[in-house]
Amino acid sequence: MPLPRMMRLAQTFDTPQVTDVPGRVRQELARLNLAGRIKPGQSAAISVGSRGIANLALIIKTLVEELKAVGVKPFVVPAMGSHGGGTAEGQRAIVEGYGVTEDYIGAPVKASMEVVRVGQTEEGVPVYFDKYAFEADHVIVAARIKPHTDFRGDLESGLHKMLLIGLGKHEGAKVYHQAFIHYSFDHIVRSVARSVIDKCHVLLGLALVENQRDETALIEAVAPEDFLSREKELLVMARKLMPCLPFDRVDLLIVDEIGKNISGTGLDTNVVGRKTSYHRPWPDDRPKVTRIYARGLTEETHGNATGLGIADFVHSRLVAQMDREITSINCLTGNEPKGGAIPLHYDSDRQVLEAALKTIGYVKPEEARIVRIHNTLHLKEVLVSEAYLPEMAGRPDLKILEPAREMEFDAQGDLPPF
Repeated sequence: MPLPRMMRLAQTFDTPQVTDVPGRVRQELARLNLAGRIKPGQSAAISVGSRGIANLALIIKTLVEELKAVGVKPFVVPAMGSHGGGTAEGQRAIVEGYGVTEDYIGAPVKASMEVVRVGQTEEGVPVYFDKYAFEADHVIVAARIKPHTDFRGDLESGLHKMLLIGLGKHEGAKVYHQAFIHYSFDHIVRSVARSVIDKCHVLLGLALVENQRDETALIEAVAPEDFLSREKELLVMARKLMPCLPFDRVDLLIVDEIGKNISGTGLDTNVVGRKTSYHRPWPDDRPKVTRIYARGLTEETHGNATGLGIADFVHSRLVAQMDREITSINCLTGNEPKGGAIPLHYDSDRQVLEAALKTIGYVKPEEARIVRIHNTLHLKEVLVSEAYLPEMAGRPDLKILEPAREMEFDAQGDLPPF
């Protein structure tokens, strides 16, 4: 089958960036008058989630240092629902994999799947909270604000979600995802968060926003009474700073790696246009991608292949990398069994491309609009087919780094690293 020639592009993003991360953390804590809210000798639990957040270890280390400076005894709690196979050991490994180790941050990492039931919402939904965090004098919620991969609203992924899904651990995440079937995401998030803030000693939130280059764009300390209003505002900012594909219409999107460190759904549905429906773009989705091909898993996902069901095709290598038990636990906890469904898979990239290009419609394979990305977080450089040349006219945000050339395959029929 003839295949299109591919060229390497660079996208130019005009983005804000925090250059002095420790300094900004200290500045934000001082703004909230941390010393006036706590007493020497008290303990503070700091949540750390399962996403690959820029400067995460440095941010937590600085937070620990500032707490110690006012006489507080800080510790870290892995806050990630069912990730890590739903085990304390697995969740500790994820946290440490991001550099948040006891030696580096200077504080204990207390991992447990044990929760405390702290009450229930008006709808009768039980509210669970990490036992170590609940027993602490204070809780600090560190979370990245960004659009959610499944839900739309004023609140999506951020401080509120961390209070529920993260610090609710496996038990809480399971119950809340079940409740989403009967009530809206927004309704349950607000209802449970109110109970958690009232009963679980929440001291503050450290809200993080990233730019299109996966860099820290904002660090802001938020008082618990301001979680709702401020998170709404920061979500608007985060939407504007989301990385994106260079074109709105794609016949075939090749994604080199997916994983939980990249997105809750392995590949960010906001980027690939599958937020409403896993297998086809809806009228209001952007971009409109006809077929998605996922080639492998990140090392940091530890075999969790949640989200491979979004793809239309995968490499057999990805299926071999998949830990089915860990993936099943995550998908069932999230009440999204289709996220773990295994798509058609082949033993080489060439086989997948030849199969996929037969399904994109009335388009000659060599004229197909193909985009290849490393993952949905890192989109500064991409590979695109020559079919996009006419669309590049008048696009100062795009620069050709390497001219178009034929696709190359190794002896096994696989593409070279991107």
